[in-house]
Amino acid sequence: MVGGLIRRFLRNRTIRTGKGRGLFLRFGRPSTAEYVEYLRRHGGFVSIGERCSILRSTLFTDPAYVRIGNNVHFATCSIIGHDGSAGMLEAARGVPLDGTGKVDIRDNVFIGHEAIILPGVTIGPDAIVAAGAVVNRDVPPGAVVGGVPAKQISTIDEVFARRKAETDALPWADLIAQRKAFYDPAIEARLRAARRAYFYPDA
Repeated sequence: MVGGLIRRFLRNRTIRTGKGRGLFLRFGRPSTAEYVEYLRRHGGFVSIGERCSILRSTLFTDPAYVRIGNNVHFATCSIIGHDGSAGMLEAARGVPLDGTGKVDIRDNVFIGHEAIILPGVTIGPDAIVAAGAVVNRDVPPGAVVGGVPAKQISTIDEVFARRKAETDALPWADLIAQRKAFYDPAIEARLRAARRAYFYPDA
């Protein structure tokens, strides 16, 4: 009871004022939505749209140059807004240099695990960056990119059609159809049990 009150106090205070970030993250146990709201208000971003999901492990080196649209979801990945080699070159050559660039992530984008987004890039709208990709140029609308450096490997329409066909063929497709969101606590236990029974029938 007391712990719950303290967590609620930490969450409310930090989201409202921006103060106590360390305690908020360590003891407040913020939900993804609460963490995104904290970043929206106090993270220093150009802007963050609605229905976004940002993990605490997602790295933004220069949020002041990052704009995030609506329905953007990040796995653990790195969004880099500057090229640190510019400082080394400036010191070595005695010539002032800048290596900073924007990262503009449009609506309906997913960025996969351990992807790296380099400065000067616009992604989407309607795009997917595959896990482990290194994005050093713009990702066109509707594209799926992967690799090092990232290249287009598919379109979002092709990925959607494939995923829809795969989902419709699953033994638990009826449960998926009942979900009210991608994660629905009312369905999750039955969904997990159905998946485990299918994946490990001998367990």
